[in-house]
Amino acid sequence: MNDFGFSIQAIPALFAQDGSEGPPAPGQESSATIIADGTQPGGSAPQVANPFGDNFFLMLMLILLGMIVLSFFSGRKQRKQRATMLDALKKHDQVLTRGGVFGSVVEVKPDRVVLKVDESSNTRITVLRDSIEQVTADNSGN
Repeated sequence: MNDFGFSIQAIPALFAQDGSEGPPAPGQESSATIIADGTQPGGSAPQVANPFGDNFFLMLMLILLGMIVLSFFSGRKQRKQRATMLDALKKHDQVLTRGGVFGSVVEVKPDRVVLKVDESSNTRITVLRDSIEQVTADNSGN
């Protein structure tokens, strides 16, 4: 281990000799083959294994497809809840519009809603039905 906190590993080396045992005597020539990268003498290099597996691209596509399908179904659920909320609007419901206006429903039309926003001056505004963000309270008992 060195001062940097990681170990340095040596590259494996293979020393091959043709049929003779041990190193050659001093002054004699050697026909030894030294291979420092792990390949076989005269052969092809070993195949390197893919670190992500053989089907990495296929797995990536399946994960991407799964994310798209899940996002589609979650959006569908939210649209269904919103449509149910807008269909259930009735007189005297307290609502909040996308513009941040609080009001009480006075009249519900097919594409518009009339809201009373001020009790003292009887101020009414007409907004699109789709601009209703949420029903804040139900005052149907009044």
